[in-house]
Amino acid sequence: MSSLPTVPLTSVKPAPLFTARFFVMCGFTFTVFLSAFQLLPTAPYRILELGGSPFAAGLFLGFLTYASAFSAPVTGALADRVGKRRMLVACGLAITGFSLAYAVATDYRVLLALVLVHGVFWSGLLSASSAYMTDIIPEARRAEGIGYWGLSTILAVAIAPAAGFAVYAHGWRWLCAVTGTLNLLMAAIAWTLVEPPRPAPAVRQPFFTRELLEWRVLVLSLTLFLYSFGYGGITSFVALYADAHHIAPKGIFFTVMAGVILLTRPLSGRAADRLGYKTVLFPSLTLIALGLILLALSGTRMGLVVAALVFGSGFGSAYPAFAAYVMSKVDPSRRGAAFGGILAAFDTGIGTGSVATGLIIDRFGYGHAYVAAACLAALSIPYFMAAERVLMRPGGKAL
Repeated sequence: MSSLPTVPLTSVKPAPLFTARFFVMCGFTFTVFLSAFQLLPTAPYRILELGGSPFAAGLFLGFLTYASAFSAPVTGALADRVGKRRMLVACGLAITGFSLAYAVATDYRVLLALVLVHGVFWSGLLSASSAYMTDIIPEARRAEGIGYWGLSTILAVAIAPAAGFAVYAHGWRWLCAVTGTLNLLMAAIAWTLVEPPRPAPAVRQPFFTRELLEWRVLVLSLTLFLYSFGYGGITSFVALYADAHHIAPKGIFFTVMAGVILLTRPLSGRAADRLGYKTVLFPSLTLIALGLILLALSGTRMGLVVAALVFGSGFGSAYPAFAAYVMSKVDPSRRGAAFGGILAAFDTGIGTGSVATGLIIDRFGYGHAYVAAACLAALSIPYFMAAERVLMRPGGKAL
């Protein structure tokens, strides 16, 4: 009796992470932040030059952040409706227009009015690009891919401020011309993107419905608010904190933090995909709180370095793990809206942290301000666990 033919067992080759589209999106994001972070540090100087107060100068970043935060859930949902590529092109062209408007504005109040609208298009850009990137990253390597993609932001932020001040030395309009050119390049890159066709719905639903926003993602994302509060306080005041303790260079915290994020993100993202997102998220949130405590207690150069190492290790790893977890729970057609909720919580935390930290410092000092931020960060783990328990549907289905 003849035996049945054997069928060779073959393993399914996993989808590659590093594709042409992945690198194009990294280039797109690098261009976005290279432009933005040339504008953000120099705009306050332009406001002072036009007769604005230091308070008015500080409002530029605050207005951009809050406008982005409050509009992100809607602009993210709009990206799901009209298409992510179309949203990226439209927002890139609109932000180019803002660069031109900033160049000709001669009243600082006009700059502040413009940046409020700018923030709406900024949120659309971030929500749509995050959702598009999630679409092209293999599910099994989602946290790793988001982590690698985030490095393009870190590299841009490391380069952009110094480049912006160098250009600003030649005049405000030169700076606006450079950022406008980068924004046009951003729109051109977005134009080349390929987006899979979306199936047409059987019935065209109205846009403004109760299902417009991903409310449950927004509620869960308050986890990000709790720990990004401290990041807002660090961004605005850690250099002044170093000055107050006669620590040089005053930007040492940012340098060390950026370096440790570059080193740890690829490793933590891979670990999150293999071991589970929460397995990486919870230790990362713990490190953020511990880093803020160390910062509050530090009064030396070495103390700032250690605090930056601990905080950066947690901060660089928490977002990819959290975003990958949320994306595993939402419908692919709602990724723009989901990222809108994530962005809203994250940006609100940064803006609120910046303002509130300043108020606490004025009254109680730097140590108390960073202890308060550490307490909020420590609450992020129990909050996430409680919110997840309430928001998860029976059977462990999507949020």
